[in-house]
Amino acid sequence: MSELSEPLPLPQRVSLSTPDGETLALRRLPAPGKPRAVVVVVHGLGEHAGRYHALAEDLHEWGFAVWAHDHHGHGESTGARGGLPSELRLVDDLALVIDDARSQNPGLALVLLGHSLGGLVAASLVGRGVRPVDGLVLSSPGLDPGLNGVQKALLAVLPRIAPNLRVGNGLDDNYLSHDAAVVQAYRDDPLTHDRIGSRLARFLAYEGASVQQRAADWPVPTLLLYAGDDRLVVPAASRAFAAAAAPSGMVEAHCFESLYHEIFNELEAEPVFTALRRWLDRRFPPA
Repeated sequence: MSELSEPLPLPQRVSLSTPDGETLALRRLPAPGKPRAVVVVVHGLGEHAGRYHALAEDLHEWGFAVWAHDHHGHGESTGARGGLPSELRLVDDLALVIDDARSQNPGLALVLLGHSLGGLVAASLVGRGVRPVDGLVLSSPGLDPGLNGVQKALLAVLPRIAPNLRVGNGLDDNYLSHDAAVVQAYRDDPLTHDRIGSRLARFLAYEGASVQQRAADWPVPTLLLYAGDDRLVVPAASRAFAAAAAPSGMVEAHCFESLYHEIFNELEAEPVFTALRRWLDRRFPPA
């Protein structure tokens, strides 16, 4: 990670209203001068955008504006923890954040950077063509959470039987990072939670296959960064996506063999940041 020449300014804290009257907590961090692009960070399951402060520091230092919101039912956004009113709600909410970023940064390119669940949400939005974007970065994307056939069969019907059911998400935080301080900070963070509802679980179980089906005609330049020793999502799904997307020529993939799930929060994260910066420099060169 880079050394900052001056302190990072505090992000603007605003709330976006959704059509059904809920609110999304949003952090806006404009870049100094003329930004190279705006990066919309999309966080993972059970966490919140505030955990991406270090990544935002680097992006800001490199000349990018950064937008980051808390998902519905996460962080400081409203909604039952881990619950969703509709299966594609997180995709719809991301579209609202993109609209806000576009309105505040007219004429700028826009890049999505999604981690884990956030990677799945971002890839779903791109694959479904919900909003045009200029680039996509996937960090350990949740293309396959590792569910077995019985679990998937249950989730196929559970949202109809018990749409408001919420249970523990089963995430083993020991495998977030090799950095014990990162793991402890996650456990101590009052804005993290372990809840997951039936609709969100079904989205995680099935949307990855939808993304994979669209890979051969992938429409957006994409940087795929994933952990080879990931215990929270299945790394083979990232490899399969990269292979399936090869005909499109759009996806550049890097596997970090020894890292755990949160590749930007690892003890050996420097190669991850280097790969990210090189790709951004090629796609969105500084003036």
